[in-house]
Amino acid sequence: MTDALLTPTRLWTPRRVMITKSAAELPHTTEIVRRCEAAGVSDIDVLPADRLTGLRGESERETYARAKSTLAVVVAPPSALKPQPIPPSADWRIDLAKGCPAHCQYCYLAGSLSGPPVTRVYANLDDVLAPIATHVGRGTITSGTAERGHEGTTFEMSCYTDPLGIEHVTGSLAAAISRVGAGEFGPGASLRFTTKFDDVAELVGLDHGGRTRVRLSVNARDIGNRFEGGTARMPARIAALRALAQAGYPVGVTIAPIMPVPGWREQYGELLADIAAALADVPDVDLTAEIITHRFTPSSKDVLLSWYPATKLEMDEDSRSAKRSKFGGVKYVYPKDTMAEMKSWFTEELRDVLPAAQLLYWT
Repeated sequence: MTDALLTPTRLWTPRRVMITKSAAELPHTTEIVRRCEAAGVSDIDVLPADRLTGLRGESERETYARAKSTLAVVVAPPSALKPQPIPPSADWRIDLAKGCPAHCQYCYLAGSLSGPPVTRVYANLDDVLAPIATHVGRGTITSGTAERGHEGTTFEMSCYTDPLGIEHVTGSLAAAISRVGAGEFGPGASLRFTTKFDDVAELVGLDHGGRTRVRLSVNARDIGNRFEGGTARMPARIAALRALAQAGYPVGVTIAPIMPVPGWREQYGELLADIAAALADVPDVDLTAEIITHRFTPSSKDVLLSWYPATKLEMDEDSRSAKRSKFGGVKYVYPKDTMAEMKSWFTEELRDVLPAAQLLYWT
C-alpha cells in the first residue's frame, strides 16, 4: 500500500490544442482529446494540413508565451522513430513528445529544438514504441555491462520532454509503462524517465512489472525556487518519489543542474537528508543517483536570454572552462577545481546519507 496521495501541486493544462491532419484519425489522438476535454480544454482545433501555424507573436516574449501554452498533436517523422544511443543515461532514446511545458531558466532544450517552444506529442504511439522490440539486447550503456546489466536494455523517454508534465493530457506515458510492464516488447526491455512534476496517482496503479525506473529531478532549494518555474516544488517531488517507491517502481534522483550557489553544501545536504527520510521506511528500495553540473552553450545562452531577459542565472563565459566536442561544438562548464570540489563532496555525502543509492554517473 502506498501513502495517500495529495492532489498534484502542479498540473499544466494547455490553453489550445492543435491537431495536424495526419494525426487526427489515429487512435491515440482520441485518447489525447478525451483527456484534454476532461482537463477543461475547449480550444481544440483540427488543422487542414500538417503544418503548425499561428504560434509566432509580435515579439519573442509573445511567441514564447503562445507556444508554451499550446499542445500540438502531430505524427512523429521517420527520423524520430530511429532510436539513438543516449550515454551516459541509457542504451537508446525513445521520444514520446518534444517540448516541455515548464519554465526552467536553464532549459536543456534551449538551442537544441528549432522554432517556437511548443510541446509536440506524437499521436502514432505504436510506431514510436515499436523499435523497443527490435533494439532489445543491442545497447552498450546498460545491456551487457557489469555495472548496469541488471537493468536490461534501457530506453530513455525524457530527452526532449518531461513526459509526466504532460501525461494527464496525453496518456502516452501510462500506455508505454503498461505495455513494457506486460512484456509486450520482451523481458529485457526497461524504460526510464525523469520529471520535475508530482502527478503520479495514475502511475502508482499501473502494472509496471518493475520495468520502468522513474527519477525525480531535484535540486537545492534556492535553485528550484528561483529557476524552475511551472514545476512541482521539492517537497512534492520527494513525496512523489516515496509514493513510486512504495508502489514497487525502481526509482532514482537526478540531481541537476548542480550549481555552487552560496551555501550549496548546506542546501544540498538538506536535500539528501529529506530524500533519505522519505525513503527510510520503504522496504527494498531500488535507488539510483545521477548528478549533472550546470553547463551552457553559446546558442542556448542566446535563446535563454531571449526567453528570460531578467534571469539571474550565471552564464559568464569568463568564469567557466570551455569544453569542446570532437565536432567543434563548445559548452561552458565549471572550472576544474570547482568540479573536483563538488564531485568529492557529493560522492562522500551520497555514501553517508544515501548509502543504498547507486551513483550511475557524474558529469
